[in-house]
Amino acid sequence: MPDIIDITDFNAPELDIYARLSEVQLLRIHEPGRGIFIAESPKVIERALNAGCKPISFLVEDKHMETQARPFLTRCEAVPVYRASCDVLTQLTGFALTRGMLCAMYRPELPAVRQVCAHARRIAVLEDVVNPTNVGAIFRSAAALNMDAVLLTRACSDPLYRRAIRVSMGTVFQVPWTYLPDQDNRQEQHYIKLLHDLGFRTAAMALREDSVSIDDRRLKEEEKLAVILGTEGDGLPDFTIDNCDYTVRIPMSHGVDSLNVAAASAVTFWELGKR
Repeated sequence: MPDIIDITDFNAPELDIYARLSEVQLLRIHEPGRGIFIAESPKVIERALNAGCKPISFLVEDKHMETQARPFLTRCEAVPVYRASCDVLTQLTGFALTRGMLCAMYRPELPAVRQVCAHARRIAVLEDVVNPTNVGAIFRSAAALNMDAVLLTRACSDPLYRRAIRVSMGTVFQVPWTYLPDQDNRQEQHYIKLLHDLGFRTAAMALREDSVSIDDRRLKEEEKLAVILGTEGDGLPDFTIDNCDYTVRIPMSHGVDSLNVAAASAVTFWELGKR
């Protein structure tokens, strides 16, 4: 039987991870070890568990205990379950729970770049994409549209921030991903060289005079292709673009010159991820 605990004391330290710790504090809570993330909604929790993430505790609205929460509580019988009404949980967390469930989990150990890319043909690379909503949406598109992996620079928003996980619908637990090593803009230490060493041709999504259309047959014929997307607003820096094998644009109409990075990722993955 699961260990069910009715919430009577909002100040209980066991509830800090849900109510009082920031995303950064959760990330660093066990330094130098791995931190904690919060999974929200049954679908996201299921995908996290299926990926091997280890639960710490559940926070559940009482009306869901015998319905959508039941499979997880049966599956994780030794994990504490904090239970309360919707009003109490909203007061505790400051927002209404999505579908009445949260689960605190230990962060998984991230694989090495070479491991993530070992059997990949198409990968997405995010350079300094700082908005967690965009990161989550890009992961969802990557999972749906045939990207084999996602690599991120260290300045990107964390894919395991609560909002990024929620927007991704838990696909951050389905698509292999990891961070690129720290770098500078010397050729021998830039991640583009690493991608080339791993056998990938590189395609920078950017508007330039020499940009090729996204439906260019040469892109589709590449055996291994890394699609690189830049930060919101400024896009990719010149150094990255200059060192890529292709500069690629999405043809547009009505005088529109660009798309939001998440929207651009969906179009790009659909076209370049075709098998």
